[in-house]
Amino acid sequence: MFIGRERELEALNKLYKSNKFEFAVIYGRRRVGKTALINEFIGDKKAIYFMGVESNAKQNLENFSKSIMEFASGIETESSFLSFQAALEYVFKFAKNDRIILAIDEYPYVARSSKSLASTLQLLIDKYKDTSKLMLILCGSSMSYMEDHVLAYKAPLYGRRTAQMKLLPFDFEETCRYFKNLSNEDKALIYGVAGGTPQYLLQMDDKLSVGDNIKNTYLNPISFLYEEPTNLLKQEVREPAIYTAIITAIATGSSRMSEISSKVGEDTNVCTNYIKNLMNLGIVQKETPYGEKSSRKSVYSIEDNMFRFWYRFVLGNNSLIARGATDLVYKRIEPHLSEYMGKVFEEICKQYLWKQLLTGKSPVEFTSLGRWWGNDPKTKSQTEIDIMGEADKNTALFGECKWTNEKVDVGVLDLLVERSNLFHYKNKHYYLFAKSGFTKGCVEKEAEMGNVTLVEYEKMF
Repeated sequence: MFIGRERELEALNKLYKSNKFEFAVIYGRRRVGKTALINEFIGDKKAIYFMGVESNAKQNLENFSKSIMEFASGIETESSFLSFQAALEYVFKFAKNDRIILAIDEYPYVARSSKSLASTLQLLIDKYKDTSKLMLILCGSSMSYMEDHVLAYKAPLYGRRTAQMKLLPFDFEETCRYFKNLSNEDKALIYGVAGGTPQYLLQMDDKLSVGDNIKNTYLNPISFLYEEPTNLLKQEVREPAIYTAIITAIATGSSRMSEISSKVGEDTNVCTNYIKNLMNLGIVQKETPYGEKSSRKSVYSIEDNMFRFWYRFVLGNNSLIARGATDLVYKRIEPHLSEYMGKVFEEICKQYLWKQLLTGKSPVEFTSLGRWWGNDPKTKSQTEIDIMGEADKNTALFGECKWTNEKVDVGVLDLLVERSNLFHYKNKHYYLFAKSGFTKGCVEKEAEMGNVTLVEYEKMF
């Protein structure tokens, strides 16, 4: 089942229709749907598809040669080109009069096995780019390799690409397309549990309850998702044990660098480097209070929902899960799901606000959104604002998100207004987001104030 990626497909088709040499770079985390996108794109076109393997140059060259020969002759053959240069030159020449796509998937595996491949590609692109109708696609899951060895200034292929795409997980609205049979509340829960990575979403069954989906995937020792985070880390990093310790520390409440390093038992400088890698992988994110640059206040959180759920609820229950105590473990998880969803709901609300802006429906034309926390001099205590967005020095929006079963009362709005007074904007607009709607008093206050928008979750998307 192929869903979404309309913008990416449109961009690739536009390149294809140019009928001249094009070179697209597609990269992104594992399981995010890069191969599915390429297959969807090349499905009805003349294309050579080759996936690199984690092996030596000889093996990769043999496999590459097979892909080319099968395309050119339509029959399987055991013959092989003498070098990658000979193989690639053949394809460039083959595409002299015909529009042909050459997609090399998992390019980092091939390039690592053949150190001269990047320079060979550079040479051939420069030689044939004006005479060949080849559309070249290089795709890779190792984001650091693609950024450092394909896209970076010092890389041999720098300046040759005509397009690049970093594939990200789906947002909430795109995720919902997978689940026609789920209630709106359950869609949010599944997004909170699995995130927007297509491969994880495919593990979920929209004919089952959220609880049964969690039991069948995360709490099932034979399931794909049961060991997914540790398997992914083993593929991406050299010391998975330290990374696991860092992610666990963040998932269980350590958010500042000093807290994380103390919990892990490593120096802050060491932890900083590991966290940087986790941020590059899209697993961890760094936040500073909105509008502030001070890194002293920075906190770290798990960006990827699948990782966040797994490290929060699965890792600590591994022994019980391995013994088959599925129902017992779920009983332990269920009471905490609503609290866990608080942060997920904030993210869904931010996505909603961005969509409002892009469709011209936002009362404030903000340039960015974020969370703010800091000291309230009045109460002499720490306080926070779920969402803030500034349009200019005079105009901003403030938002509060409530994922609870109770209707949101006017007191929540009053508190948001009070917190907004810590900032000196002339024009302020307030957003309240609620899972279960609003009290009559809150609705009346919205009408009275005129600069308030109440958004019920059921009506968001």
